[in-house]
Amino acid sequence: MPKRTRAGTLTALTAAGLALGAVLAAPAGAAVPRPPGFLSAADLPPYPGSSWTAGRVTPGVPPQTAADPCLGTALGDGRGSWYRDFPTDLDAGARQVSVELPGVAAAEGRFSRITRDIASCPARIERADPGTEARLEDFGKLDVEEGARVYGLHTETSWGASDIRLVSVGRDGSTVTVVDWGRLGDFDDAPVKAFEKTTVTAVTKLH
Repeated sequence: MPKRTRAGTLTALTAAGLALGAVLAAPAGAAVPRPPGFLSAADLPPYPGSSWTAGRVTPGVPPQTAADPCLGTALGDGRGSWYRDFPTDLDAGARQVSVELPGVAAAEGRFSRITRDIASCPARIERADPGTEARLEDFGKLDVEEGARVYGLHTETSWGASDIRLVSVGRDGSTVTVVDWGRLGDFDDAPVKAFEKTTVTAVTKLH
Protein backbone atom coordinates (compact mmCIF):
# COMPACT_ATOMS: atom_id res chain seq x y z
CA MET A 1 0.00 0.00 0.00
CA PRO A 2 2.85 2.42 -0.39
CA LYS A 3 1.69 5.54 -2.14
CA ARG A 4 4.23 5.46 -4.97
CA THR A 5 3.30 3.43 -8.03
CA ARG A 6 5.52 1.64 -10.47
CA ALA A 7 4.65 1.03 -14.12
CA GLY A 8 4.71 -2.63 -15.01
CA THR A 9 4.71 -3.84 -11.42
CA LEU A 10 1.51 -5.81 -11.01
CA THR A 11 2.56 -6.57 -7.47
CA ALA A 12 0.70 -7.55 -4.38
CA LEU A 13 0.66 -3.85 -3.66
CA THR A 14 -2.27 -3.14 -5.95
CA ALA A 15 -3.95 -2.48 -2.62
CA ALA A 16 -1.59 0.50 -2.51
CA GLY A 17 -3.90 2.99 -4.17
CA LEU A 18 -5.95 4.05 -1.23
CA ALA A 19 -8.49 6.15 -3.09
CA LEU A 20 -12.01 4.83 -2.59
CA GLY A 21 -13.27 2.83 -5.54
CA ALA A 22 -16.60 2.73 -7.26
CA VAL A 23 -19.48 1.48 -5.11
CA LEU A 24 -21.66 -1.32 -6.37
CA ALA A 25 -25.13 0.16 -6.04
CA ALA A 26 -28.14 -1.80 -4.86
CA PRO A 27 -31.25 -1.81 -7.06
CA ALA A 28 -33.72 0.96 -6.36
CA GLY A 29 -36.04 0.05 -3.50
CA ALA A 30 -33.96 -2.96 -2.48
CA ALA A 31 -33.20 -3.45 1.20
CA VAL A 32 -29.57 -2.67 1.92
CA PRO A 33 -28.03 -5.52 3.95
CA ARG A 34 -26.30 -4.62 7.17
CA PRO A 35 -22.50 -4.89 6.90
CA PRO A 36 -20.48 -6.96 9.36
CA GLY A 37 -18.39 -5.22 11.99
CA PHE A 38 -15.12 -3.60 10.88
CA LEU A 39 -11.81 -2.62 12.39
CA SER A 40 -11.31 0.92 13.68
CA ALA A 41 -8.15 2.95 13.10
CA ALA A 42 -7.01 2.19 16.66
CA ASP A 43 -6.99 -1.54 15.86
CA LEU A 44 -4.20 -1.26 13.28
CA PRO A 45 -0.53 -1.85 14.23
CA PRO A 46 0.97 1.45 15.47
CA TYR A 47 2.90 3.22 12.72
CA PRO A 48 5.84 5.49 13.67
CA GLY A 49 5.39 9.10 12.66
CA SER A 50 1.78 8.90 11.54
CA SER A 51 -1.62 7.90 12.83
CA TRP A 52 -4.16 5.79 10.96
CA THR A 53 -7.36 7.23 9.55
CA ALA A 54 -10.43 5.06 8.98
CA GLY A 55 -12.47 5.56 5.83
CA ARG A 56 -16.16 4.79 5.70
CA VAL A 57 -17.48 1.26 5.36
CA THR A 58 -18.44 1.00 1.69
CA PRO A 59 -20.39 -1.72 -0.15
CA GLY A 60 -18.61 -3.64 -2.90
CA VAL A 61 -14.86 -3.88 -3.45
CA PRO A 62 -12.52 -1.13 -4.70
CA PRO A 63 -10.87 -1.43 -8.13
CA GLN A 64 -7.50 -2.01 -6.46
CA THR A 65 -8.74 -5.20 -4.82
CA ALA A 66 -10.56 -6.38 -7.94
CA ALA A 67 -7.27 -6.09 -9.89
CA ASP A 68 -5.09 -7.56 -7.14
CA PRO A 69 -3.20 -10.70 -8.28
CA CYS A 70 -3.51 -12.17 -4.77
CA LEU A 71 -7.14 -11.34 -3.96
CA GLY A 72 -8.95 -10.23 -7.09
CA THR A 73 -10.19 -13.63 -8.26
CA ALA A 74 -11.90 -14.45 -4.97
CA LEU A 75 -13.07 -10.95 -3.98
CA GLY A 76 -13.38 -9.04 -7.21
CA ASP A 77 -17.07 -9.47 -8.02
CA GLY A 78 -18.16 -7.46 -4.97
CA ARG A 79 -21.28 -9.49 -4.21
CA GLY A 80 -22.15 -9.41 -0.53
CA SER A 81 -18.97 -7.44 0.13
CA TRP A 82 -17.94 -4.31 2.04
CA TYR A 83 -14.58 -2.64 2.52
CA ARG A 84 -12.85 0.02 4.58
CA ASP A 85 -9.59 1.83 3.77
CA PHE A 86 -7.05 2.97 6.36
CA PRO A 87 -4.52 5.52 5.06
CA THR A 88 -1.64 7.19 6.88
CA ASP A 89 0.22 10.40 6.10
CA LEU A 90 3.31 8.39 5.18
CA ASP A 91 3.98 5.25 3.11
CA ALA A 92 1.74 2.77 4.93
CA GLY A 93 -1.84 1.84 4.18
CA ALA A 94 -4.31 -0.89 5.00
CA ARG A 95 -7.67 -2.19 3.86
CA GLN A 96 -10.26 -4.61 5.22
CA VAL A 97 -12.64 -6.41 2.87
CA SER A 98 -15.43 -8.61 4.24
CA VAL A 99 -17.88 -10.78 2.35
CA GLU A 100 -21.09 -12.39 3.57
CA LEU A 101 -21.68 -15.78 1.92
CA PRO A 102 -25.03 -17.63 1.59
CA GLY A 103 -24.02 -20.20 4.21
CA VAL A 104 -21.21 -21.78 6.18
CA ALA A 105 -20.21 -24.21 3.44
CA ALA A 106 -19.87 -21.36 0.93
CA ALA A 107 -17.80 -19.38 3.43
CA GLU A 108 -15.51 -22.37 4.03
CA GLY A 109 -15.00 -22.63 0.29
CA ARG A 110 -14.28 -18.93 -0.08
CA PHE A 111 -11.79 -19.03 2.79
CA SER A 112 -9.95 -21.94 1.17
CA ARG A 113 -9.96 -20.24 -2.21
CA ILE A 114 -8.45 -17.05 -0.80
CA THR A 115 -5.68 -18.93 0.98
CA ARG A 116 -4.85 -20.84 -2.22
CA ASP A 117 -4.78 -17.62 -4.22
CA ILE A 118 -2.45 -15.97 -1.72
CA ALA A 119 -0.14 -19.01 -1.68
CA SER A 120 0.14 -18.99 -5.48
CA CYS A 121 0.35 -15.20 -5.78
CA PRO A 122 4.16 -14.83 -5.99
CA ALA A 123 4.30 -16.97 -9.13
CA ARG A 124 1.61 -14.86 -10.80
CA ILE A 125 3.40 -11.64 -9.88
CA GLU A 126 6.67 -12.86 -11.36
CA ARG A 127 4.97 -14.13 -14.54
CA ALA A 128 3.25 -10.77 -15.01
CA ASP A 129 6.46 -8.82 -14.39
CA PRO A 130 9.72 -10.78 -14.79
CA GLY A 131 11.56 -7.78 -13.33
CA THR A 132 9.92 -8.32 -9.94
CA GLU A 133 10.86 -10.96 -7.39
CA ALA A 134 8.18 -12.03 -4.90
CA ARG A 135 8.61 -14.08 -1.72
CA LEU A 136 5.79 -15.34 0.49
CA GLU A 137 5.96 -16.28 4.18
CA ASP A 138 3.15 -18.24 5.83
CA PHE A 139 2.99 -17.13 9.46
CA GLY A 140 0.41 -19.77 10.28
CA LYS A 141 -3.03 -20.10 11.81
CA LEU A 142 -4.70 -18.03 14.51
CA ASP A 143 -7.20 -19.49 16.96
CA VAL A 144 -10.16 -17.13 16.62
CA GLU A 145 -13.77 -18.10 15.78
CA GLU A 146 -13.58 -20.50 12.80
CA GLY A 147 -9.95 -19.66 12.20
CA ALA A 148 -7.63 -17.17 10.52
CA ARG A 149 -4.29 -17.30 8.72
CA VAL A 150 -1.58 -14.66 8.26
CA TYR A 151 0.83 -14.25 5.34
CA GLY A 152 3.67 -11.90 4.46
CA LEU A 153 4.63 -10.97 0.91
CA HIS A 154 7.80 -9.12 -0.09
CA THR A 155 8.31 -7.79 -3.61
CA GLU A 156 11.46 -6.27 -5.03
CA THR A 157 11.93 -4.88 -8.52
CA SER A 158 15.03 -5.10 -10.68
CA TRP A 159 15.63 -1.40 -10.04
CA GLY A 160 15.56 -1.88 -6.26
CA ALA A 161 12.07 -0.85 -5.17
CA SER A 162 11.10 -2.93 -2.12
CA ASP A 163 7.62 -3.37 -0.62
CA ILE A 164 6.30 -5.49 2.21
CA ARG A 165 2.72 -6.61 2.67
CA LEU A 166 0.89 -8.52 5.39
CA VAL A 167 -2.38 -10.21 4.45
CA SER A 168 -4.70 -12.24 6.64
CA VAL A 169 -7.94 -14.10 6.02
CA GLY A 170 -10.38 -15.13 8.74
CA ARG A 171 -13.87 -16.55 9.08
CA ASP A 172 -16.76 -16.32 11.52
CA GLY A 173 -19.71 -18.44 10.42
CA SER A 174 -20.74 -17.41 6.92
CA THR A 175 -18.59 -14.25 6.89
CA VAL A 176 -15.03 -14.09 5.57
CA THR A 177 -12.77 -11.10 6.10
CA VAL A 178 -9.40 -10.12 4.63
CA VAL A 179 -7.07 -7.57 6.22
CA ASP A 180 -4.38 -6.13 3.97
CA TRP A 181 -1.48 -3.99 5.27
CA GLY A 182 1.53 -2.66 3.36
CA ARG A 183 4.42 -0.21 3.30
CA LEU A 184 7.81 0.35 1.70
CA GLY A 185 10.40 -2.04 3.09
CA ASP A 186 11.02 -5.73 3.68
CA PHE A 187 10.22 -8.40 6.27
CA ASP A 188 12.26 -6.56 8.89
CA ASP A 189 9.72 -3.72 8.64
CA ALA A 190 6.66 -5.95 9.08
CA PRO A 191 4.92 -5.83 12.51
CA VAL A 192 3.82 -9.45 12.35
CA LYS A 193 2.80 -9.89 16.00
CA ALA A 194 0.83 -6.64 16.04
CA PHE A 195 -0.82 -7.59 12.75
CA GLU A 196 -1.82 -10.96 14.17
CA LYS A 197 -3.55 -9.09 17.01
CA THR A 198 -5.27 -6.89 14.42
CA THR A 199 -6.47 -10.00 12.59
CA VAL A 200 -7.92 -11.53 15.75
CA THR A 201 -9.74 -8.25 16.42
CA ALA A 202 -11.06 -8.12 12.85
CA VAL A 203 -12.58 -11.60 13.06
CA THR A 204 -13.95 -11.02 16.56
CA LYS A 205 -15.66 -7.81 15.42
CA LEU A 206 -17.48 -9.40 12.49
CA HIS A 207 -20.53 -10.40 14.58
